[in-house]
Amino acid sequence: MLKVKCFSDYRINQRPISFTINKREFLIKEILDQWYGPGYLYFKVKDDNNHTYILKYDEAQDLWELEFFRKGKK
Repeated sequence: MLKVKCFSDYRINQRPISFTINKREFLIKEILDQWYGPGYLYFKVKDDNNHTYILKYDEAQDLWELEFFRKGKK
């Protein structure tokens, strides 16, 4: 189960700040890219272990999905 904590200012779920998968929390160190699709927001992020993820937010369903993962180099 994916749960995402977001920064919200003038708009809800403006950008993710951390996410949890199976009770393990990952802090987002950097947002590498952000783009829009029809009804979706995508965020390419890096965590504090240098792993890269793409998170997809479905605005209509208020639902987050993990679209991509790449293990970082140490």
